[in-house]
Amino acid sequence: MHRRRRTALVLTAAIAAAAPALTACGNDAHPGAAAVVGGQRITVSQLESRVGEVREAQRAAVSDETQYQQVVASTGGLTRDTLHNMVLDRVLHRAAREEGITVTRKEIQGMRTDLEKQAGGTKGLETAWLQKYGIAPARLDENLRLQLEAQKLAAKLGTDTSQPPFWKALSKASAELHVDLNPRYGSWDVQKSSRVDAKTPWVREVTTATAGQPITT
Repeated sequence: MHRRRRTALVLTAAIAAAAPALTACGNDAHPGAAAVVGGQRITVSQLESRVGEVREAQRAAVSDETQYQQVVASTGGLTRDTLHNMVLDRVLHRAAREEGITVTRKEIQGMRTDLEKQAGGTKGLETAWLQKYGIAPARLDENLRLQLEAQKLAAKLGTDTSQPPFWKALSKASAELHVDLNPRYGSWDVQKSSRVDAKTPWVREVTTATAGQPITT
């Protein structure tokens, strides 16, 4: 996967959004889990809830049903991208913690204030993050923490988020956390710290029929 894509929401990558529902239900090792990271489960229910938050925000941002359906139809990976970011968040947090990096509430607010000025206010920033990165307004501060951790980690390593030393640190954290994805969502590439699609033709995707509802499995 292209490095800019692997960066996900850390700094610059634009995440496409959609709401596919999958007919497979869990794996044998971790039934009901979308992923297990460091022995902790990210449940399918948690993933669905996060996707539902984005869908609700997208629905509220457009004026009619036709526009909303166009938003859904024009994007194609919200569920998997959301899981990718939920896992990457934990991986990055582990890597940052190992370097003694912390992020304060004041730092998050400072970053948000600066971004709001650039975006023309709170609403402008929330809209930009929703459209570009698939981040619901309620998760904006959480994502800014992720970005600050990435920036601080890169600085501590004397590099930036596009360079091998940064991704080597994430790879190390991925290996330590033993990331295990439910096969329906692909697999986790430890070296790239990225979700990759698995070649599983027996998994059938269907499009969510009812607009505005969380995905079902």
